[in-house]
Parts: sequence; structure tokens; C-alpha cells
Amino acid sequence: MLSIARGELIQIFRNRSVLITSFVMPVAVSAFFIHQHEIFAKIGSLGYIAAIVMFTVCAFGLYASSVTTLASRRQNLFLKRLRSTAAGDGSILVGLVLPVTVIALVQVAVIMTVLGVVTGKPANIALLAVAVLATVAMMIGLGLATAGLTNSPEHAQVTTLPVSLGVLGVATWVGISGTDELPLLKRLLPGGSATELAVNAWNGGVAVADSLLLLAPTLAWVIVAVVLASKLFRWEPRR
Repeated sequence: MLSIARGELIQIFRNRSVLITSFVMPVAVSAFFIHQHEIFAKIGSLGYIAAIVMFTVCAFGLYASSVTTLASRRQNLFLKRLRSTAAGDGSILVGLVLPVTVIALVQVAVIMTVLGVVTGKPANIALLAVAVLATVAMMIGLGLATAGLTNSPEHAQVTTLPVSLGVLGVATWVGISGTDELPLLKRLLPGGSATELAVNAWNGGVAVADSLLLLAPTLAWVIVAVVLASKLFRWEPRR
């Protein structure tokens, strides 16, 4: 698994398009929100900024990159060759997505730290970390499922848009409007409960026990994504 991850990390730094998707775009968007934090804090809150930063990195840096990686490795038959080795299916998939996952986690940690330095630290750092980890798990699961529908790295630019834009749209809706209206709908949509959890963690004012209940919808999406991935994922090129 680690040897696969090491090789994949080398490939990431050699691929300009993946570098742009994984590094430049999330960092640029996050820098814009942090630079304009006073404006966006008035529109939503500082917690809203934290949630948008989290989903920007996870949607583009993690989700889209993992789909592109898996589609590329399938197209050049690398996945098929890996299955002929002693590595199990789980180890292969973990090894391939581990580098982009670690990169995304480091990015989120650094960007959140910068946001905290600029605006003041979050009310509950541990709860914020839980929100990030739950979001990462959900986006990895959705990435595996989407990879099953993606024929090539070029096709990934199309297949990843609905989920990427969808979770960012939900995060914006929930982060700005809150959950006083249509709470069930907002929390059940992918990214809704994770956004509320991140907002609560940053802004405070909500009991930790109440906030932890928001993990349930996100974890349910993880289960749904894993089930879809088990049905849709292919190890050989799609025809």
C-alpha cells in the first residue's frame, strides 16, 4: 500500500493538471475568502467561511483529483496490473487515494490555521477536526463511486462537476441561511450537516452533543457512497 502511495505521489507532482486541481485552485479560492473575510462574515459568519474553505479543498483538491487519478490508472491498465500483484483491492485503492487525501488534510489544516490567525481561533478545534474528517470520508466515498462512471481523466472534468458544485452550493446555502428553515432537507443533502457542524465548531454557542448528532447524515452519505462504489467501480477500462 505504501509503495503504491509513494509512486502515486510522484505522479501527482509530475502532472500539471492534477497539481492545479489539487493545489492552485483550492488555495486561490481559500485565499480570496480569507482576504475578504469581513465581507463574507457579514453575509454568513466566520464559520461559513471555514465551511466553504473545507468544501473547496475537499471538492476540488480531494474528490476531483481522486476521480481523475482512478480514471487515469484504469485507462492505462495500471489498476489491472496492480490486481495481479499480492496487494488486495482495498490496499490498492487506499494506496492510490492516500496521497491526495493527505495533501487535502494538510491544506485544510494550514488554511484553517491562517483563517484562525487572521480572524481569531475557532470555538471548538476538536469539533472542527471531526467535521473535516467526516467531510473527507464522504468525499472519498463519492470519489470512488464517481470513478466508476468515469471513462477517462478528461471525462472526469465532466463527471465530477455535479457533486463538486452541488456540495459547494449546499454549503453556501446552509452556511448563509442556517437551518432554522427546512432543517431536515438541508441536513440530509450531501454536505449540509457537515457545513452546520463546521459552522457550530467555529462560531460556538451550540452544545457539543447536539452538534455531534449532525455526524449521522454525513456518515450515512459515506455508507451510500461506498455501496454505490461497490456496484459501479470497474478495474478495467469502460467500453
